Amino acid sequence: MKTLLRPARLAPGARVAVVAPSGPVPEERLQAGLDVLRGWDLDPVVAPHVLDRHGTFGYLAGADADRAADLERAWCDPSVDAVLCARGGYGAQRIAGLLDWEAMRAAGPKVFVGFSDITALHEAFATRLGLVTLHGPMAAGVDFLKNGRAQEHLRATLFAPETVTTLVSGGAPLVPGRARGVTLGGCLSLLAAELGTPHARPGARGGLLCLEDVGEEAYRLDRYLTQLLRAGWLDGVRGVLLGSWEGCEPRAGLRPLLADRLGGLGVPVAEEFGFGHCAGALTVPFGVAAELDADAGTLTLAEPALR
Repeated sequence: MKTLLRPARLAPGARVAVVAPSGPVPEERLQAGLDVLRGWDLDPVVAPHVLDRHGTFGYLAGADADRAADLERAWCDPSVDAVLCARGGYGAQRIAGLLDWEAMRAAGPKVFVGFSDITALHEAFATRLGLVTLHGPMAAGVDFLKNGRAQEHLRATLFAPETVTTLVSGGAPLVPGRARGVTLGGCLSLLAAELGTPHARPGARGGLLCLEDVGEEAYRLDRYLTQLLRAGWLDGVRGVLLGSWEGCEPRAGLRPLLADRLGGLGVPVAEEFGFGHCAGALTVPFGVAAELDADAGTLTLAEPALR
């Protein structure tokens, strides 16, 4: 797996567009997120349909065409330096095929931030644009708005990425060892759902795979992992980093499941890296070369996430 193109870091005064590719966004949370961004000396602009809600499917932030248009226009706007997702939910998969990827490629690299359902777009940005993206907190996310650690780690990644090139886990290794590879991943259920689609990677070969999820019962997590294993998607993976499993099986029951499904890969597996659906979630760049030391509980980037 090759490293991807790194966008430029942000500077004070940078214009950042906020889009809603997935679920509907509460206005009060959006406003609070904009205040945080302004406090960082950024110039946030809100895409036209961010506060929309689909007339029939209330779990979508407006019509597919409008959500896609917001993202594409923001990306192709030369005055915009970064595109931040407002929240996850569901809906990103529905717009991946509506985006003009050639136009977005021509617009050049810029920063893209999101997680959860946005996993589908991380995959698409990697395969269609060859671009490093940031798996990190979203502008209207509850955990982002109420947690200084999440805010500061994202801020450091955006403005001074050389200061956050090592991530430290809070747990013991599930499988010990060291490995080098290129970071990728996201929400486990979305990675499983992306199998076979034209905007997803064909597999995790050569990668350091970051996995997390939220609100899933043990048998569902088992099913997603088994699907990835049976499809050969995990063949050749170099190592696995596990983030949060908020609202899933209690850790005492989850750990044996993860060991059962991932232990046979023969690669290091490290737990509790603090990314995903959790308070104080860290920002993890996807598409950069890194080294995982499961024994020490560290992920060390070979170069900063942004240039």
